[in-house]
Amino acid sequence: MIDLDTSIFKSYDIRAVYPTQADEELAEKIGRGFAKYLNFPTKVVVARDGRISGESMKNALIEGLTKVGINVIDIDLASTDSFYYACQTRDLPGITVTASHNPKEYTGFKMVKKIPELLSGDAGIKEIKEYILNNDLPADSVTLGTIEYQDVKSEFVDYVLSLVNISNFKNFKVHADTANGMVGPFLELASQKLPTVEFIKMFWDIDGNFPNHGGDPLLAANRTEIQLRVPNEGSDLGIMFDPDGDRFFVIDKKGRFIPGDFMTAILAEYFVKKYPGCSIVYDIRASKVVPETILACGGKPLANRVGHTHIKARMKQENAYFGGEVSGHYYFKDFFLCDTGLVTFIYLLDFLSTTDKSLETIIDEMLAKYHISGEINSKVVDVPSVLTKLENTYGSKTIAPIERMDGMTFEMGDWRFNIRSSNTEPLLRLNLEANTEELMAQKRDEVLAIING
Repeated sequence: MIDLDTSIFKSYDIRAVYPTQADEELAEKIGRGFAKYLNFPTKVVVARDGRISGESMKNALIEGLTKVGINVIDIDLASTDSFYYACQTRDLPGITVTASHNPKEYTGFKMVKKIPELLSGDAGIKEIKEYILNNDLPADSVTLGTIEYQDVKSEFVDYVLSLVNISNFKNFKVHADTANGMVGPFLELASQKLPTVEFIKMFWDIDGNFPNHGGDPLLAANRTEIQLRVPNEGSDLGIMFDPDGDRFFVIDKKGRFIPGDFMTAILAEYFVKKYPGCSIVYDIRASKVVPETILACGGKPLANRVGHTHIKARMKQENAYFGGEVSGHYYFKDFFLCDTGLVTFIYLLDFLSTTDKSLETIIDEMLAKYHISGEINSKVVDVPSVLTKLENTYGSKTIAPIERMDGMTFEMGDWRFNIRSSNTEPLLRLNLEANTEELMAQKRDEVLAIING
């Protein structure tokens, strides 16, 4: 076996380069460790994404589970949200072999304890790491576990479409880019039941080599083609998914990439109008457009720490209908508090079918009022000293006490910013907003100079 690189055990999943950091032998051990941590459940759902290494890693994972007596439901190729659906509807824990938007040489594991709860670096992932490091894995069982194959694609798509009245949908022309990831087959099924939606397919074939562009839609280079084609070919909007399908992104008719803050505000309006007075959870990095939109519609805005664990817990606590993160993760009460790309798309179509405003008009109005930097990552040698420098520079000038819910948020009057450190890297993440585009650019560069100075 490879020497174990403990850096692959992340806050929310396991993510590693194949086969140098993770191989089939490690996958087998992770299966054994997962079974032990969950006290040997009777049955486990297993899935994989379309990466070249996915099938062999999934098979090794299943071998580890079945050798210690665990029965497996193998749903094979699945988007992460369809995997969540399978775990929820079967009331089972599960593991999917996926590295999300990482480059093709990566592999990884997302592990469900009980929907919506995933194993994390604080609970589950660290224990599995220790089992492997200490050679403390369970031995083979006298009775081998069984393997049952199930295809959940159709029932998942049917469930997603049941969340709204699709017969009310307006006519839409949609460029849909699935980055040769997992969402293509699901959109294919959905398209057969959405007669008023004309899909222009972009890279729907699953290909673990990702031959057309990288998997992270937040990187501008990966959006170049769709941002040109949507306006040039007269679509109403463009949609993008990351390769495992748990994140969702939108291009408007003018070819503009819509920030996650703006999408959160749009969906928040949809849910507050649907459920008057309801609570909406959003992450602390978001633009003022989010709480201001929620309040204007009569809802209850709830700022929260970043990350699915924190968002889900707050949604459950507050009985919220929707939660959004600027990273493109959107969570819904009617989808088990889980993040999902396909459900987000269907809710967006429902919203656009019930409003008189076009998407580009809504974005025009937001861009006229809210000027945001987007998240900017900076590598720094000494994170604490940079944070201290920022606090010393701006702390006495704020119009409200520094918010320390997640990193630090400085309210400066006509501009504001949040600064957070990465959990896993020597990075600082800046999100800044101002009342004008010029002030945003000026203050963005000013803060970045301090961070990088």
